[in-house]
Amino acid sequence: MSSSAEVLSTPTSCQTDGPGEPCEALDARSVTFQGDAHLGPSSTSTMRWATVLVIAGLCGASMGQYNEEEDMAWLQYYMRQSRVSSYNYMPYYEDENPPYVYSYVPAPETEAEPGPEPQQAISWQCPHECDCPPNFSSAMYCDTRNLRYLPFVPSRMKYVYFQNNQITTIQEGAFDNATELEWLALHNNQITSERMGKRVFAKLKNLERLYLNNNNLTKMPSPLPRSLRELHLSYNHISKVPSNALEGLENLTALYLSHNYIFEMGASLKGLKSLILADLSYNHLRKVPDGLPMALEQLYLEYNYINTIPDDYFKVSPKLLYVRMSHNSLTNQGLSTNTFNSSSILELDLSYNRLQKIPRVSTNLENLYLQGNQINEFSISSFCTVVDVMNYSRLQVLRLDGNEIKRNAVPPDAPLCLRRATVIEI
Repeated sequence: MSSSAEVLSTPTSCQTDGPGEPCEALDARSVTFQGDAHLGPSSTSTMRWATVLVIAGLCGASMGQYNEEEDMAWLQYYMRQSRVSSYNYMPYYEDENPPYVYSYVPAPETEAEPGPEPQQAISWQCPHECDCPPNFSSAMYCDTRNLRYLPFVPSRMKYVYFQNNQITTIQEGAFDNATELEWLALHNNQITSERMGKRVFAKLKNLERLYLNNNNLTKMPSPLPRSLRELHLSYNHISKVPSNALEGLENLTALYLSHNYIFEMGASLKGLKSLILADLSYNHLRKVPDGLPMALEQLYLEYNYINTIPDDYFKVSPKLLYVRMSHNSLTNQGLSTNTFNSSSILELDLSYNRLQKIPRVSTNLENLYLQGNQINEFSISSFCTVVDVMNYSRLQVLRLDGNEIKRNAVPPDAPLCLRRATVIEI
């Protein structure tokens, strides 16, 4: 029996009418059919048709990769596999950690795999009573909203405004979460000392400005953060400032205690090494505070009941520029000769007291207000110890109106001594 081999020539690629790319090429040169010699033409034809059917089947399998149903199944499988990673997108600020976290939500056709619930970081929250501008991430505005309580303060906040409300209570721990606060505004409320936590400000290690003015406080809040630079307590009902009330506030530069009922300050100012401004006006003080800080530049004591000032009281503050003591009970008997003769003072207001003589002042003084006293003589020696071309006063404004001085009582050498004066009222 002899045998023969016959090689079928087939196309190198097949094309389809449906969607998708051309099927893969089939190299028919490698397909060889062997038969016996006695096989006739009909057998050969049958084999050829079988080969064609095999090739068509292979092309159909290739087309099946791209039908629509299997394509969707493959996409869903891929999405299920890629769900292990979360997708985070949200504009957030550098000091936030972390921002909102969103996880991929699977398509409705697929069953959701177990995963963590979407979380909202506490530091990102903003109380619904307040406004937290996205372009000023560390500020929270809760002012003028008729609030009767303190909302929660997120930890990222540095500037918080609660003024112009009806808040009566600051509970203990109210700011424990917001230890980065630098600016805290609580003025124009109804806060009382009895309803304020004893250590409510103790943990605010970065607090620089505290506004508690226009409330109903009867005591100094204590302890206060050593970081404080400004303390606003005006328009309250405070009656006494203990000597240790401001202890440790070495960074304090401005103290506002006006419009209270303070009758005693003690030595509470003495240890404030950085204090520049002290406003103690409109109180019930009968004597000046014991000791002034060296850095002090502005001292406001008007509208009190002070009747005496120790000798050299102002000389311990060599940078003192402005002293206002109008509307007190000062008399010449309660003053030493050189009480106000301090070379640093530029403005001195002693109006509306009980002075009968012009106190001696430094030649560097520029503005002197003595109106509304009982002064009955114009003594040029109060301004110039020696009157000549080289020695004169730098005084620019002198007010003596509302006294008992007569216009013709001005000494003849007054124009030479007061040559810089632009305003003299008698």
